[in-house]
Amino acid sequence: MKKIAVLTSGGDSPGMNACIRAVVRTSIYHKVSVVGIKRGYDGLIDGDFIALESKSVSNIMQRGGTMLKTARSKRFVTKEGMQEAYYNLKKHDVEGLIVIGGDGTFKGAEEFGAMFNFPVIGCPGTIDNDLIGTDYTIGYDTAINTVVEAVDKIRDTAESHDRLFIVEVMGRDAGLIALRSGIGVGAEAILIPETKRDVNTMMERLERGRKDKASKIIIVAEGEEAGGAFEIAEIIKKKFSQTYDIRVSILGHMQRGGSPSCMDRVLASRMGFAAVEALMAGRKAEMIGIINRDIAYTPFAQAVKHIEDLNPQLLRMVDILSL
Repeated sequence: MKKIAVLTSGGDSPGMNACIRAVVRTSIYHKVSVVGIKRGYDGLIDGDFIALESKSVSNIMQRGGTMLKTARSKRFVTKEGMQEAYYNLKKHDVEGLIVIGGDGTFKGAEEFGAMFNFPVIGCPGTIDNDLIGTDYTIGYDTAINTVVEAVDKIRDTAESHDRLFIVEVMGRDAGLIALRSGIGVGAEAILIPETKRDVNTMMERLERGRKDKASKIIIVAEGEEAGGAFEIAEIIKKKFSQTYDIRVSILGHMQRGGSPSCMDRVLASRMGFAAVEALMAGRKAEMIGIINRDIAYTPFAQAVKHIEDLNPQLLRMVDILSL
């Protein structure tokens, strides 16, 4: 293989730049040319290619976001869009593609690779940590640490005013950000989609909980089912309006940004490095993951959003440690 391309797609996550850097420098080490594709699959369709050298990725490891920009492409799901993308890859003599993204990115990569028998390898870049085939995804560690830092500050004002704060975090379909960060901040309750955002259990816990606590934190994963943070607040107010002074805080997109943690930088570097060597070894249609500290390869068809139950021990810990 003489030339490969790399792109980032879908939602950005801290550590994507570290992964790009690893792809570029590993390729150069193996005397393989590398090009970057701007704006994900849209850039692939538009032919927005840039040559990348070792210097091109200097001083990017500590930056959040992605130097290649990213997008969610509606055109790439069409046959015409994929044909144009393939034409551009062949036009630039690209022989293999590395995509950094999440579930939607890999579904597109799987279909594209099968349609044109083109080698594609994926690196999991998503803050939700919701893909089967890796213990952790690029950006997850940074995101939960961002939440912990923010909630620690919220706890200070909650303590000062004897308030109950409902903090909404990202995770419409997966509650791993809420679960881990909730344990990390000592939340009184955590509402996540995997447990159907069990509002009744939360209300029972508030009823029997210690009334002398100066502050209470409830972590809610965003989503429609059982409502978001403001709906949860209204439910609590109906029963506890005389007991708690209730406030809502939506953390939003701040969870995607910021300098990646050391864990995410090392994780992303290992995955980018492994992705290049996987292409050179003739692998395709697989996601690079790390399971039990070792590199793992999972077919795109299996590297989908998790549908498994969360660790029951973690869920039980929440009940016990919030006493």
